[in-house]
Amino acid sequence: MSAHRVESPAAEPANDDIKPATAGAEPVYTEPGSPEFRRISLALFLAGYATFSLIYCVQPLLPELARDFAVSPASSSLALSLTTGFLAFAILLAGAVSEAFGRKQLMFASMCGASILNLIAPLLSDWHAFLVVRALEGLILGGVPAVAMAYLAEEMHPRGLGTTMGIYISGTALGGMSGRVVIGILTDMFGWHLALGAMGALGLLAALGFVILLPASRNFVRRPGFQLSYHIRAWEGHLRHPGLPFVFLIGAFAMGCFVTVYNYAGFRLSAAPYDLSQGQISLIFVVYLCGMVTSSIAGAMSDRIGRGPVLLAGILIAGVGVALTLLSSLWGMIGGIMVLTSGFFVAHSVASGWVGRMAKQSKGHASSLYLLAYYLGSSIMGSVGGWFWSHGGWDAVAAFAGALLIGAAICGTYLWQAARRAEAVA
Repeated sequence: MSAHRVESPAAEPANDDIKPATAGAEPVYTEPGSPEFRRISLALFLAGYATFSLIYCVQPLLPELARDFAVSPASSSLALSLTTGFLAFAILLAGAVSEAFGRKQLMFASMCGASILNLIAPLLSDWHAFLVVRALEGLILGGVPAVAMAYLAEEMHPRGLGTTMGIYISGTALGGMSGRVVIGILTDMFGWHLALGAMGALGLLAALGFVILLPASRNFVRRPGFQLSYHIRAWEGHLRHPGLPFVFLIGAFAMGCFVTVYNYAGFRLSAAPYDLSQGQISLIFVVYLCGMVTSSIAGAMSDRIGRGPVLLAGILIAGVGVALTLLSSLWGMIGGIMVLTSGFFVAHSVASGWVGRMAKQSKGHASSLYLLAYYLGSSIMGSVGGWFWSHGGWDAVAAFAGALLIGAAICGTYLWQAARRAEAVA
């Protein structure tokens, strides 16, 4: 049975992002299968799409940016690393700000602002100005990921949380694919400037669909003002949790591996013996469709058989994918990226849902810490991978990516064993 509101329209607040909720009251969840469940799933799918298409649309352009702006491969990666780095810290602030102003409005404003900046970026001819706009884009986009995870954790019935989290992650997968594939094709046809602007326009359309579809929060309790001490206590409490810091590390290691491979695959494939064009390279990233499928499946499986085994399976699959990229054939490289993408999205989907289940309160703060680690892993490891590319080629990049996955597997094993011990005691 789906959740229903009983307030009369006259009793509702002017801000339709927030409906009355009382601290300590029994939450009114949205049930799986209800019309609102489907609306929320589609709205958050669009949010994931817009966010990740805007973040990663520059990734396949790194060789183009290196040539046009006369910078090194490692320096060109700053167009992505600065975005994810500023995004990481903005997420902390976004989670706190949303506690005072609400979830829906902040996500919508963030999507619109970042889309507009993506329209401005291709008009710039100075490399440093371009990087500033990309950094600001990451800063503004911080209003989406942590808040989206908190919204789902608050509004969705625990029975369907894994499924909806998987759908949201599949939206991020489609955005990541669109940001790479569409922009590569458009770059071959019209140049990267027009292609980058087109991604901004698509982001605005996704934002419009999001704000129309997403229902108002039911279980959100507004905290007026910015109470720094409250937020510090909430973050500190999550960092002292026996399990959450390990989930945060999994996000950092897994994302660091994933972005490192994607950052430098374009440089490898555009050089001999492959000599692929920008459009041809971008088509390889259609394998993101595998991530859309596996993230949805993984979310549902984790609800049924447990998060530990599904998480470790995803990490193992990702490791097999990294190993396959070491093959010299083009099909080995493509197959490796496909398998890595499938495994990564399994791990990310499970870890994202685990944060919401472990955190008993201040779920927005817990989500923001997970995504802080996740995007710092992307920003730092993605740029560090450039050193391995310059000094050891693809073999060194693959070894670095594999080491990051080993770190994620160690953390996942600890969490699985801890969960089994807790179940045995209960």
